[in-house]
Amino acid sequence: MSNETPKTMITYAGLKKYEDELHELKAVKRQEVAQKIKVAREQGDLSENADYDAAKEEQTEIEKRILELENILRNAEVVVDEEFDHGKINVGCEVKLYDLEFDEEVTYFIVGSSEANSLAGKISNESPVGAGLMGHHVGDIVDIKLPDGGVIQYKVLEIKKAE
Repeated sequence: MSNETPKTMITYAGLKKYEDELHELKAVKRQEVAQKIKVAREQGDLSENADYDAAKEEQTEIEKRILELENILRNAEVVVDEEFDHGKINVGCEVKLYDLEFDEEVTYFIVGSSEANSLAGKISNESPVGAGLMGHHVGDIVDIKLPDGGVIQYKVLEIKKAE
């Protein structure tokens, strides 16, 4: 049995976003909060200093996010553009589907779990819908089994590399 953390699939755009955020937190935000703490300390009694408490809390949140981002990046497996198969659904693609039950077209971006954002149409390759779509081709009818026991049927209309 391996203690190795499983790799998380991530797009290059997602990787870049996380690297930029990590750099911003380490290079800018850490210094800003350190300055806030210094100013608050100079105000005297720390036991009743709301500015100090707020700055320390912000510092804790920044450090927690830095650890989270470092963990994501350490365990990330970037989807390589050259390996992208335009003929089948995989992480890093945009897929246009036809919902057979609701008679409507939907578009999803298949991303790694750390990048998922349903409001932006980004679904994880590990979600029920994302996992069910993986590997399918244009023209396929896909039955997606939902956790509640229901089934969604999609017809794959188009697959392209996400921008």
